[in-house]
Amino acid sequence: MPAERLHVLVVFGTRPEAIKLAPVIRELRRFRSRFRTSVCITSQHRHLLEPILRWFQIPVHDDLDVMRPNQELCGLSALVMERFHEVLVRRRPDVVLVQGDTTTAMVTALAAFYHRVPVGHVEAGLRTLDRYSPFPEEINRRLVSHLATLHFAPTNWSRHNLLKEGIPRRRILVTGNTVMDAFLETRDRVVCRPPAIPELRGLDFRARKLIVVTAHRRENFGPGLTGICRGIHHMALEREDIEIVFPVHPNPNVRAIVQPTLGGLERVHLIEPLDYPRFVWLLNSAYLALSDSGGIQEEMPSLGKPALVMRENTERPEGVKAGVCKLVGTSAEKIFRTVTHLLDDRRAYEKFARRRNPFGDGKAAQRIVAALRNLASETSLTR
Repeated sequence: MPAERLHVLVVFGTRPEAIKLAPVIRELRRFRSRFRTSVCITSQHRHLLEPILRWFQIPVHDDLDVMRPNQELCGLSALVMERFHEVLVRRRPDVVLVQGDTTTAMVTALAAFYHRVPVGHVEAGLRTLDRYSPFPEEINRRLVSHLATLHFAPTNWSRHNLLKEGIPRRRILVTGNTVMDAFLETRDRVVCRPPAIPELRGLDFRARKLIVVTAHRRENFGPGLTGICRGIHHMALEREDIEIVFPVHPNPNVRAIVQPTLGGLERVHLIEPLDYPRFVWLLNSAYLALSDSGGIQEEMPSLGKPALVMRENTERPEGVKAGVCKLVGTSAEKIFRTVTHLLDDRRAYEKFARRRNPFGDGKAAQRIVAALRNLASETSLTR
């Protein structure tokens, strides 16, 4: 381990990874005398990723450019492995930082392991205990846990999961989730200077309650997404007091169901995915969110607003246990019934606002970088 500066190579490929690693990259760059920071992107979601790079001013040193039309997981994994190997040979980092549960995180952690480079895992220890839900993220995350040296767990629950799997106690640090760092900073910026969303120009969100919908999980493709869209369709027909905004993921498996089912409905607005500042503004303006996303389960509770999770299980059960999130699955009837209850019962709605967000205080990146500073001089880091 060099005595001068620790070379940290940060790797990500998707928009959620970029959002959650942006505060860590910024914090590392604050300590230039202690760290040399390089950023490598795989560009799993290039057109969704680039606005995040601009918003958080993230410099990119290597772009693996791995995505191809209709790419299968096997082909994607092989290409990431081959191209990241070349980066490791050329950059020779001291530590590789990965985030979460993506194919990028799993494959680059494995490549780093092959090169005997220590891996730091941001957002470590989340589990559903169902290997196929979320797919392939649940297995990706478990594999990274057994490849990584440093484990930055967002909550005590995730720390407990790692301990149960035999991860050494001294290698786990509970930090909170870095998504809170990024979200709270962005919310403060967009509240002061609201961004324009041309597709929604003219809508009066004071006259009707805004419901934000996102749905793109692989395990929901087909019947699950069909149930979600039927629930939204029912809401749009029955409730004149709501506006539904649904930024539709570009995946053809999503659009093939969403567009025919919901296109043209009054008070349902199917729009292109929004950049992060506009999406944060939208969440801040919402009455509630319906989503199968992981990040929204963490973000909405910080606003004191319900996050209804359209999945059968979640790797973030802390939110459900704390009463700030609610699992509603993909049943059209249950989605409609739950939303209707929260629209009509003010006391039930306000319970969400009175409960504490278990996912952090916006200082996770500071804790992660402090841990890297403390561990930089350890000769046992690679063991």
